Order: sequence, then C-alpha cells, then structure tokens
Amino acid sequence: MTAGHLISIVDDDTAMREALVGLVRSLGYEVRDFASAEDFLASSDLGKFACAITDIQMPGMNGFELKRELGIRHSSLPVIMITARTEPGTEEKAMSSGATCFLRKPFEAQTLVNCLQQVLIGV
Repeated sequence: MTAGHLISIVDDDTAMREALVGLVRSLGYEVRDFASAEDFLASSDLGKFACAITDIQMPGMNGFELKRELGIRHSSLPVIMITARTEPGTEEKAMSSGATCFLRKPFEAQTLVNCLQQVLIGV
C-alpha cells in the first residue's frame, strides 16, 4: 500500500523533524527531511513527493508561504500543516490556503497517520 510514496517533512525543529521522520518511516513510507522550506523547494526530488508535512512557523519562508510557492509552481502536492501556535484563526488560514490537514502540536501519532491515509488515497 505504501510502496512508492515519498513523503517530505519540513520543520526547523530538529527533534520534531526526527520524530516525524521516524514515525512516517515506521509506516513504510520513504521520507526526505528538510530544515527549511527553501531547502525543500531546492530539492531535486521536488516533483517526486506524494505529500509534504510542514511546520507553519519557521525562520525564512513559513508554511503558508511554502504552500503559496508550491501553487505558483503549479504543484498540486498535498500539504499537511503542523504548528504549536495557538493564535485564533491559524487553522482557518491553513485550510483556506489549501492545506489538506492541520495539526496542532502536540498531536497523537494516529492523527498524523489518519491524515496521511486521507492524503494518499488515490495517489
């Protein structure tokens, strides 16, 4: 079921990025991780990803700007946005920007698994 799905994880928090990589790999997916949106966009594998999991709040380009840039590049890459921020309207902004799922840290591993399954159905 998971064969061939390459997932990107974009988060400036090393511990969170490593935890997400471990979780997604444990599900049988191939994973590439990036410390910034800029590094992700510069990846030679950009066109190969089935889904991107990105933090919203990062130095440089944030998750909203990353989603917008993917749209400019005509990418229909599904994006799961995560954040520890609690400002009102963050979830609405994420969903209206085109995010497939929105997760607020800390979240249960199963919640992310459910989002990935939702994103990858039919991929």
